[in-house]
Amino acid sequence: MRPFQFELNERAGQLLKHMIESYIRDGEPVGSQTLARETQLGSPATIRNVMASLEDKGLITSPHTSAGRIPTPMGYRFFVDTLVSTQSPKDQEKQEAREALGPDQAQDVLLQAATNVLANLTHFASVVMLPRPERQILRHLEFIPLEGQRILVILVLNDKEIQNRIIRLNEPLSAGELQEIANYLNQEFAGIDLHQVQMKLVQGLESDQKKINRMTQMAVKVARSAFTEPRREADFLLRGETHLLSMAEESGMENLQQLFQAFSQKQMILNVLENMAQAEGLQVYIGEEAGLDALKASSIITAPYVLSNQVVGVLGVIGPTRMPYDRVLPLVDMTAKLLSVALNSQESPPT
Repeated sequence: MRPFQFELNERAGQLLKHMIESYIRDGEPVGSQTLARETQLGSPATIRNVMASLEDKGLITSPHTSAGRIPTPMGYRFFVDTLVSTQSPKDQEKQEAREALGPDQAQDVLLQAATNVLANLTHFASVVMLPRPERQILRHLEFIPLEGQRILVILVLNDKEIQNRIIRLNEPLSAGELQEIANYLNQEFAGIDLHQVQMKLVQGLESDQKKINRMTQMAVKVARSAFTEPRREADFLLRGETHLLSMAEESGMENLQQLFQAFSQKQMILNVLENMAQAEGLQVYIGEEAGLDALKASSIITAPYVLSNQVVGVLGVIGPTRMPYDRVLPLVDMTAKLLSVALNSQESPPT
């Protein structure tokens, strides 16, 4: 849950909840007359005053001068974090998911089934991040200068694995400088998983560039290239994209085209999924919260799935911000849990 700089009294919270639920259901701006009639929370004049306060807080907006109100991305965030009442999946939905994710199936078949069933149940695009490779613990690294500002990176991982990578720098570094950088990185990151090294480089060292010396800054730049893991041809599965065609009417064809372009390029969506895999439990990114312009008119909901008690990926749905969060959240959670059970049944066959 994200902290907000304000609180809503009970009436304002109930009006906001009803307004967002109504807009999600009907897709039409909601006015004070409608809210007064449907909620009995005050006269139209009283409700207009409450709505003006909600608008001042950035939770709702009017798409036209004389229209009713619709939720803003912040309004959706407040709704998801504090107001939404989730619905338990229907018995038929549970049965469909259980049948699709039975335990006696190969891993790739289960992952395909998870994307298919989630798209069918939610009527949105579904995505499953493929299991990440086994943990790669950095033991030692060395840099060997080559011609043309290229460097041979030698990584010793886990116990015996050795990987060689060639990277190119934007500025020349001497052999002595490369040795100094290697010493620093070995001291800072030896014994740490490569993925965690990448996260630390982004979240830690780079956040305070002004306070570190030039050599450490160069170490960050070199390390980001050296620790970039080669991508597999397919890092996630995507199904149900056609369910998103209706978004063109609401958010415009340009936004939909940007989203489909992101799907085709894959790396941008994968970065979002990997970030969500670092968090615990259900995650909801609304609009620009994902840090990706192509998702500014969309929401993405994911839940982690586990193998041998380790989170190895996430699965979820991508849809418009005007999605029924109360129904989709538990469906994503249920599917992730069933996928985890099915995958782990292969790890420990019954005796």
